[in-house]
Amino acid sequence: MAVCTVYTIQTLNSTCSISKPNKTHLGFHQKQVVFYRTSKKIKKQSTITCTAANEKTVVIGLAADSGCGKSTFMRRLTNVFGGAAEPPKGGNPDSNTLISDMTTVICLDDYHSLDRTGRKKEGVTALDPKANDFDLMYEQVKAIKEGIAVDKPIYNHVSGLLDPPELIKPPKILVIEGLHPMFDQRVRDLLDFSIYLDISNDVKFAWKIQRDMAERGHSLESIKASIEARKPDFDAYIDPQKQYADAVIEVLPTQLIPGDNEGKVLRVRLIMKEGVKYFNPVYLFDEGSTINWIPCGRKLTCSYPGIKFSYGPDTYFGHEVSVLEMDGQFDRLDELIYVESHLSNISTKFYGEVTQQMLKLSDFPGSNNGTGLFQTIVGLKIRDLYEQLIAAKAAAPLQATKA
Repeated sequence: MAVCTVYTIQTLNSTCSISKPNKTHLGFHQKQVVFYRTSKKIKKQSTITCTAANEKTVVIGLAADSGCGKSTFMRRLTNVFGGAAEPPKGGNPDSNTLISDMTTVICLDDYHSLDRTGRKKEGVTALDPKANDFDLMYEQVKAIKEGIAVDKPIYNHVSGLLDPPELIKPPKILVIEGLHPMFDQRVRDLLDFSIYLDISNDVKFAWKIQRDMAERGHSLESIKASIEARKPDFDAYIDPQKQYADAVIEVLPTQLIPGDNEGKVLRVRLIMKEGVKYFNPVYLFDEGSTINWIPCGRKLTCSYPGIKFSYGPDTYFGHEVSVLEMDGQFDRLDELIYVESHLSNISTKFYGEVTQQMLKLSDFPGSNNGTGLFQTIVGLKIRDLYEQLIAAKAAAPLQATKA
């Protein structure tokens, strides 16, 4: 029997009530904590007793601006753990949540405190912290991590309204993805691992032009206006979060084609923080060395402008990091095995697993360049981190008994 303490701290717009315990799919009893918004401040705290699993939920955070590939990364990640990620069965068809065999992905847009009309009335964007309920976000992520189910709100992207909540049961792995997973220190401290997708302004602009002009009929002027309107809030509230990330996938214009600004050929950097528990950075050829590598043309088919890899130590926001970089794109994914064989610490379970994952999801965006490659590798690294965390937690009671 374990004691679980649930605090309803003095915060605006949130409260909590305790429902009857129930048996979960993980094989342990849990209490459900129901959070909901109120106009009054909360001044109470309560302590409940419940049985909890030895295996607490591992929490992963993924931050990025809108349209920067979070959804694709989520699909690659959940695929590594097995099982298709699908919306909750029988629930709101406009739910943003995705559930697979081991993972639950929740979109942090669900913690908007203002709907679309409210943001327009207040003159703020969804990127502004004023439009988001960080107290509720923290309380619910903390509860899920401790093995307690919650009723999470739903932000309806179709209507722009806040829909009735949905029940979220503690999974083995919870992924919180969105604009602000590392903005609030309380939420940031709950993360077992964090990733930031950093798309450069030039690439983001090129992508948006390709999508909005070709597919949606928007004018170049309206696209520029939309980007400029969001930029101050992005620079103030979203971009600074990358300094806290354990891994950053940075997407830049290629350096293989002078003056290129089309965003079709990309230079992608995987920036990996040193000293993160259960995470050993990937390296090329020789760990800690500085490497520049142009793969052999007879072993890796690639048309103009070719492919170039580099690797080496660096600093990033004052942190020691290792950086793996790929510039260019693959012509044949089956030949990726040649590159994979020269990488170490990629946390595969068998030879060629990276190549297999890439081939399996070859129709996903970025599969022919470094975005897909590094997203796949980070997914495998997260699987390894999860397995190490669970093994360490399982060993802890045994070590305590021996002591």
